[in-house]
Amino acid sequence: MPFPDFGQDPTWQAESSVRPRGATLEAPDPSLRAAEDHEKKVVMITGGATGLGRAIALEFARRGCRIAFCFKDLPGRDVRETALLTETTLTAMGVDVYADECDVRDRKSVAEFVYQTCDRFNTIHYLINNAGIAKDGALWRLSPEAWAEVIETNLTGAFHCIAAVAPIFRGQHYGKVVSVSSHQAIRPGFGVASYAASKAGLEALTRSAAVELGPANVNVNAVAPGFIRTERLAELPPDVIDRAKRRSVLGRLAEPEDIARVVSFLCSEEARHVTGQTLSIDGGLSLG
Repeated sequence: MPFPDFGQDPTWQAESSVRPRGATLEAPDPSLRAAEDHEKKVVMITGGATGLGRAIALEFARRGCRIAFCFKDLPGRDVRETALLTETTLTAMGVDVYADECDVRDRKSVAEFVYQTCDRFNTIHYLINNAGIAKDGALWRLSPEAWAEVIETNLTGAFHCIAAVAPIFRGQHYGKVVSVSSHQAIRPGFGVASYAASKAGLEALTRSAAVELGPANVNVNAVAPGFIRTERLAELPPDVIDRAKRRSVLGRLAEPEDIARVVSFLCSEEARHVTGQTLSIDGGLSLG
């Protein structure tokens, strides 16, 4: 079938010689290369002396960050001694470290830690809200003091830290916040009312902070781990741990490094368009 005669200068030929309409492909922005986007960044980690916080500090140290971590000495635990070991390990890795005690429930204590961190490193780029406690027990037996301690540490403490770094992040038009939630925010077991409520509130705080800080180029996200192989597992009955393994579709518990690497990813430029999200890292536990 012959083509119709469009004349000497058909419209489709004329338009092909000028800028095409519709979507065009742009050249990649070289500033978005992933190379060493963590190099020399300053990360502030709450509860960074032990467990998951320590693993997060080590992960960022391996990526060339400068580390500021705080801790709170707790009765019956050698947190201060462990903090010294963590600080020594980080220093041996060749990174700059600032470590000090800080009670995240106290707004003034948080403000002082942030001030000292900036005095040491000039700024803060990443905030990791990791500090958290649990007071397990049936809610009808939970004292008001135990309830308040969990909420003030896990939720209000994160609020204090975000509020303290927000002026810094907004001033430099850059920042990353990652808060450590839990799978129990959505699927609580028996006896974790205060813990589950604090983590559910933390996820709502994450979304709200993302809305308010987004215009300043600040990403705010959370991670929700399942059971992690840390010292806290020793406080749980063996049948709880076995049940968690069986319910996980991967058939295992998380290592602290599994969570730390995802936290690092959320602070990287690869995740620059992710904000207001809670990422489950539970081995499929929440699928059961």
